[in-house]
Amino acid sequence: MAKQNRSCIFVSGGGTGGHIYPAIAICDEIKKRDLYDIFYIGNPQNMEYGIVKEKGFNFLPVKVKGMPRQLSFSLLKWCFQLMIAVFQSLVYLLKYRPVAVFGTGGYVSAPVLIACSVFKFLHIPFMMHDCDAQPGLVTRKISPYAKCVSLAFEGAKKFINNKNVFVYGNPIREDFKTLSKSDARKDLNLEDKLTICITGGSQGAKSINNAACAILKKLSQNNIQVIFQTGRRNFEKVIETLLINFPDYERDKNLVIRPYFSEMSKALKASDIVVSRAGSLSLSEICAVPAAPILIPYPYAAADHQRKNAQFLTDKNAAIYIEDSSLTSEVLLQNILTLVNDENLLNTLKSNAFQLANYDAVSQITDKLFSIVKKS
Repeated sequence: MAKQNRSCIFVSGGGTGGHIYPAIAICDEIKKRDLYDIFYIGNPQNMEYGIVKEKGFNFLPVKVKGMPRQLSFSLLKWCFQLMIAVFQSLVYLLKYRPVAVFGTGGYVSAPVLIACSVFKFLHIPFMMHDCDAQPGLVTRKISPYAKCVSLAFEGAKKFINNKNVFVYGNPIREDFKTLSKSDARKDLNLEDKLTICITGGSQGAKSINNAACAILKKLSQNNIQVIFQTGRRNFEKVIETLLINFPDYERDKNLVIRPYFSEMSKALKASDIVVSRAGSLSLSEICAVPAAPILIPYPYAAADHQRKNAQFLTDKNAAIYIEDSSLTSEVLLQNILTLVNDENLLNTLKSNAFQLANYDAVSQITDKLFSIVKKS
């Protein structure tokens, strides 16, 4: 709740975990320092709404969707909706007069960042953070008007037209610093032994789910624990498949299968190997565990950013890379067992991944955000 007569900061980012969780990490740090109130701008129909409400931050709704990529009536409709969301953001800016705005890119943060850029008479500074090796469209187009820009990757700087660009890495939630592997396993009712997390992200991934379903029994028979996040949309289909191929899966103590983990830090921290898409935040959190990543980039990601993220880790000898088009249950099992049976390779990938993690990113980004605060 807002405290009377205290200045506030707006934070915005939504749609996917890659935009939401970095924003939430910054909100947590702002709250910890207890200097400003926080107002979070997001789409009430997206997953950020529940996360922000659970955290207890003030939520300001804007209804905006991702931009259609083809010239059509849908694009014209989207432009009209965006314009409404920008003016709605202007109303929020005039009402609450934030001393700064922080946005993590993506379509949800666009309206308030555009409002700050267009309505310059407000003199409200804003900062942007982009998670990916190739920054998204919103970041590339709006960042020239930002006071400063924070990036996760050094190579992303060439896409940003702003003199004040800083490479801090991605904000990593506090749980990744404080939660131990043994405690994470205990919380999930798992033993203290080799564990794999398989996830297609918060939305799930059919290709990963299909490959995983066919090998869960074999992994368990090899005394390997598996944490499997199916995604909410795919959970019922996964269960149907398992009931056919692995009818007694529910009695298997080596398996934890859920549609979604609200505390993904526990699932990741419990793991030695993580099979995942290659969203930038996911990679940062896997590196922070640390775990050995097996990455299957989503092939249709905007600007092909997931392949570029995965390639970055592969070039650092910190991950195994599998193309989505090459993914089968046999390929996935082979790569998992390669790591399971080669402890040196497993530890090398873990160590190299861990070197890419930056636990200080949250503090560094928040320090920079506070440095641009509008003085009264």
